[in-house]
Amino acid sequence: MSTYRIQGATGDWEVVIGLEVHAQVTSNSKLFSGSATAFGAEPNSQVSLIDAAMPGMLPVLNGECIRQAVRTGMAIDAQINKWSRFDRKNYFYADLPQGYQISQLYHPIVGEGSLTIEADEKAGIPEAKVIGVERIHVEQDAGKLMHDQHPTMSYVDLNRSGVALMEIVSRPDMNSPAEAGAYLSKLRTILRYVGSCDGNMDQGSMRADVNVSVRRPGDELGTRTETKNVNSVRFVMQAIEHEANRQVDVIEGGGKIVQETRLFDPNTGSTRSMRSKEDAHDYRYFPDPDLLPLVLEDAFLEDCRASLPELPDAKRARYEGELGLSAYNAAVLTADVDTFRWFEALLAETALAQGKQPAEVAKQAANWLISELFGALNKLGKSLDESPVSHEQAAELLALVGKGTISGSIAKQVLEIMLETGDGATVIVEREGLKQESDTGAIEAKVDEILAANGDKVEQYRGGKVALFGFFVGQTMKAMQGKANPGVINEILKSKLG
Repeated sequence: MSTYRIQGATGDWEVVIGLEVHAQVTSNSKLFSGSATAFGAEPNSQVSLIDAAMPGMLPVLNGECIRQAVRTGMAIDAQINKWSRFDRKNYFYADLPQGYQISQLYHPIVGEGSLTIEADEKAGIPEAKVIGVERIHVEQDAGKLMHDQHPTMSYVDLNRSGVALMEIVSRPDMNSPAEAGAYLSKLRTILRYVGSCDGNMDQGSMRADVNVSVRRPGDELGTRTETKNVNSVRFVMQAIEHEANRQVDVIEGGGKIVQETRLFDPNTGSTRSMRSKEDAHDYRYFPDPDLLPLVLEDAFLEDCRASLPELPDAKRARYEGELGLSAYNAAVLTADVDTFRWFEALLAETALAQGKQPAEVAKQAANWLISELFGALNKLGKSLDESPVSHEQAAELLALVGKGTISGSIAKQVLEIMLETGDGATVIVEREGLKQESDTGAIEAKVDEILAANGDKVEQYRGGKVALFGFFVGQTMKAMQGKANPGVINEILKSKLG
């Protein structure tokens, strides 16, 4: 169990957290109209008569949006409801032309499911934990108000109006900012694997409403607040930290927590009140009269299930079991869809270049990608998809190491040059004269010189100080400017040192 607690002036407090994640469905058109959904278009350039709520316009359901919602539900082992219904959620806001939002309250398309967050001692998650998902329902997004275009007026952009959203509602099963961050990261990974949402939180295509309450350990749930539209994992964790401490301060100061909607300020890491929180009956929900109930056929569900890719947990287990990777490397390589795709392309190219099976070169490829390329790209401030080195070029470099043409230390130098110039590894090795020396005669001559010059250390080694073996290897490599084959050096030294 989580041991995260807030220490107040009057004792410990437990935090209870639930997330409502709004994920924009990957589709070329909106939920009920044919308008485009591309990000970054000119304001109000992707608005149909339906999106603008012109009189007499009737919604037509986008089947691809339903397919993506069902596939998402299947990916978290959730119940798929063959019969669901759309409701109208009535409220007024300037960016909501209809005066209502078409959503699903009483009969959502996806029922209960779950996902598991992994143990992470450093992050404060002592053991794996199952987080329940209460439901996934499909709904329209609202438009967007722009307040910074004019000093006294706000402008309305309806490009986003009517875009399909999946609202993924968790159970209040999280008890720390770290658990909430892990849940949101895992959910984002699953959505990106499935392809039902691009997960670009900085563009608003995935955002979270954060529900937080505090209580004494073991007590009933406290009054919660909802912090709206938080658009990064880090900000979600900051919002929880601030809001939980704020609630403890209010209660211990003699006040009461009121159920309200709050906003998060990323500049200060704090939340502020926006409005009192309405209950469901305030929205006057009722079945949408323009839409028939949605009935899913078995053949459709079978097609959705067959289209699912290998999901993160299964892929991680395969990397460990079939490829022999460490738990850490497998977790790193499966944490993001772009990373695993890059790794699998590198693995295939590396196996081909060395004439081996993927399992035989998997550790070499994984270690190099995580230790060398990730580190180099981090120094350059680049992501993997911005890498100047392609997976084909990387496989060429690993083949040179695998065949003994260059050593691991020389490979680091070659990578630096590849990142700077974009040249291939073979070209660089030939041009810079970096080819590894495997001539046993030349290496043996250097070893003899090193041993003759360090007779005292030879005696110490033979007397039992075996750690000196590394000294002899290092001296030989230095004498040969790092170009000698380490395997050959080791064999010659073992022979001569007896």
